[in-house]
Amino acid sequence: MATLTVWKFDSAGGAQNALTLLERMQKEELLQINDGAYVTWPEGKKKPKTEQLNRLAGAGALGGSFWGLLFGLIFFVPLLGMAVGAAMGALAGSMSDVGIDDQFIRQVREQVTPGTSALFVMTSNTVVDKVLDEFKGTGATLVSTNLSKDQEGKLREAFAEDA
Repeated sequence: MATLTVWKFDSAGGAQNALTLLERMQKEELLQINDGAYVTWPEGKKKPKTEQLNRLAGAGALGGSFWGLLFGLIFFVPLLGMAVGAAMGALAGSMSDVGIDDQFIRQVREQVTPGTSALFVMTSNTVVDKVLDEFKGTGATLVSTNLSKDQEGKLREAFAEDA
């Protein structure tokens, strides 16, 4: 099963800087990147810039339409108004199967703000403890994951140990 995780960084360039780490971990076979994207939101800008992880994504990549819909729901629907929001909300219903629901959208929207960035990664075959150790050094905060409650709790606990 693929796992979607969202990592927030306290700088606009943090997510982009973590790409080298992701690439190295994939080469070391600590995880398989199925797909991903990142958001950078420089201070003073009205909206974030999004970029898909084309060079790291595997053969089963979700494609730009998935990321476009997801980022539209999170960052742009509040700007577009209720009618467009209702239409996109109906489209997003099927995303709840992979843990993308109203709570997920709300969490990301509240935490990824101007001056921050976020990394959205769909992975499989992850060596969780090794990946956790690697990510601890980046200053990332786990915003959301579609892991089970127990798995997510352990993940959050591991990050809280060093805080």
